[in-house]
Amino acid sequence: MVSVNENAFEVVESFLADEDELNVKVHELENGATVIDCGVEVDGGIDAGLLFSEVCMGGLARVGLAEFRTHDVTLPSVYVQTDHPAVSTLAAQKAGWQINVDDYFAMGSGPARALALKPKETYEEIGYEDDADIAILCLESSELPDESVAEYVAEECGVDPENVYLLVAPTASIVGSVQVSARVVETGLYKMLEVLEYDVTKVKYAAGTAPIAPVAGDDFEAMGRTNDAILYGGTVYMYVEEEDEDELKEVVENLPSEASEDYGKPFKKIFEDAGGDFYKIDPGVFAPAKVVVNNLATGNTFTAGRINLDVLKESFGL
Repeated sequence: MVSVNENAFEVVESFLADEDELNVKVHELENGATVIDCGVEVDGGIDAGLLFSEVCMGGLARVGLAEFRTHDVTLPSVYVQTDHPAVSTLAAQKAGWQINVDDYFAMGSGPARALALKPKETYEEIGYEDDADIAILCLESSELPDESVAEYVAEECGVDPENVYLLVAPTASIVGSVQVSARVVETGLYKMLEVLEYDVTKVKYAAGTAPIAPVAGDDFEAMGRTNDAILYGGTVYMYVEEEDEDELKEVVENLPSEASEDYGKPFKKIFEDAGGDFYKIDPGVFAPAKVVVNNLATGNTFTAGRINLDVLKESFGL
């Protein structure tokens, strides 16, 4: 079985070799761990965001720049494609690890999760395990991690600290905007598994697009915009092998974000209405705006959801 950590390291090497070109900064900590700053104390960039996204997905996806064009709005967008949907998104890209060490907090995603089994249930449900000597973790944070964070990650992953690579970008940065939009396929797989309880190993191939949210002035505003890019502007294409087509049709109908009771407002407003408590938000809203699903068993294709330009305009200030 392919190792998401070893596979992603090939992309990490691009950061190590081209830090000036990518507008990133590589730091070696005293314990030998490597921190790659992609937007905290440096500018980062679109190229860095695309590569950051590929690292998040364990090197098992291609992420490129495209265009989001509808009516009177044109924005840059990301295009994601993967032949390993469940592994690249749920075993790697999913932000399933809260890093809380001393005063440092960040949401962790990327291949290191597969070594630490964060959360273990996800890996059991998709039948994936990784065995690697290196651990690569992507952190969404406005602060750089120190040696204690690297030690914690190394211990949880069962590797030496000098084999830990931590990539960091704030939500309110160009890399943050790009890498969140690149989660458009992940949100579809996540809702399929966690909300609709569908066997995502039946999803054989997937692709998706989402506009890149304008960079916000702070992380809270950025959280709202980047979520809206997917909830109201994202489209996912899936190729599924399913003999029970009635079940598949029901899944498709309930898959887009508009199937949620919280749909229809900018995510910042949804979050505020929930009292700032993510657990009071319907998890079904975390989904792409539109889905197109081709059943490989029958050749039939099903579509649900729509792009909501009005909410995107409100959220992005267009």
